[in-house]
Amino acid sequence: MMDFSATCPIPISQYPHILLAHGGGGKLMHNLIQKMFAPVFGNTNSHDSATFEMNGAKLAFTTDSYVVKPLFFPGGSIAELAVYGTVNDLAMSGARPLYLSVGFILEEGLPMDTLWQVVQTMKQAADHAGVQIVTGDTKVVDRGKGDGIFINTAGVGRIEHDLKIHPSSVQAGDAVIVSSDIGRHGIAIMATREGLAFETTIESDSAPVADPALSLIQAGIEVHCLRDLTRGGLASALIEIAEASHMQVHIDENAIPVREEVQGACEILGLDPLYVANEGCFVAFVKNTDAEQALSILRDFPICQQATLIGHVNQEAAGRVTIRSKIGATRIIDMLSGEQLPRIC
Repeated sequence: MMDFSATCPIPISQYPHILLAHGGGGKLMHNLIQKMFAPVFGNTNSHDSATFEMNGAKLAFTTDSYVVKPLFFPGGSIAELAVYGTVNDLAMSGARPLYLSVGFILEEGLPMDTLWQVVQTMKQAADHAGVQIVTGDTKVVDRGKGDGIFINTAGVGRIEHDLKIHPSSVQAGDAVIVSSDIGRHGIAIMATREGLAFETTIESDSAPVADPALSLIQAGIEVHCLRDLTRGGLASALIEIAEASHMQVHIDENAIPVREEVQGACEILGLDPLYVANEGCFVAFVKNTDAEQALSILRDFPICQQATLIGHVNQEAAGRVTIRSKIGATRIIDMLSGEQLPRIC
């Protein structure tokens, strides 16, 4: 029997807003996973998916929930996020996505036309990503309690190689590659939510990335780690990998691809693009001698044409991420205490 008398590992005085805040991210979510969930559940995985063997087959399993507001935004919707987000988590473990489940939590009064649009869009997204939605569930909550619709998806994929793609596999000397420009999804959500108008409409990068990620493996690239840059953006992903691998990740700010309109919007809104979420972008840690070939492979895909080498791994300051700024100074990148933008996925 579980001992409920134990003291909560995260004092409420440290995060008094924990039960009131929307979503969660940055340092708070990191602490929840490492100090509360993992010690109790025991088998939680620090990577995007859990991997295991069953009857000789190597499988990956993941789950995620989507509460984005608004439901529809330039470049995507909650429907695409629910499919692509789970597909991408499987791909980051080197798995070929196969099957999804979907759970709908619907608010009383949700227009049937809205639900139909979501369902149809999910089917199109699943077809595009090459997966099947094979089971699901629906629940209805009282009016005013669900913000329209929340979606949970879980996914199963098959691992067809012998690589261990995990933060623990990262090695000194590894090249750090980002698959595309960063920050578009978070800014697209923010602009729509706040009714902001820019000269150029900024669209989310929402897209499945399984094909480019698996193409690296199929080409014989020595891939050590993959991570999609969703909530918390590039910075949070690199920090988590650095801490898990006990390595230092050093990146060059001048090398990081950020579209001019996204950079401008971030400056106006007081946001750092390093921490802004993406939904069709990932970071790859590969053997340094494979870096040029990896870039060439990625750039063959339309969504990865901006793939760029942004840094390397070393052992000088274990568990830290450092960045060489545009003016040549070096600083440490820290985990944010919260989220810049809540309810973005």
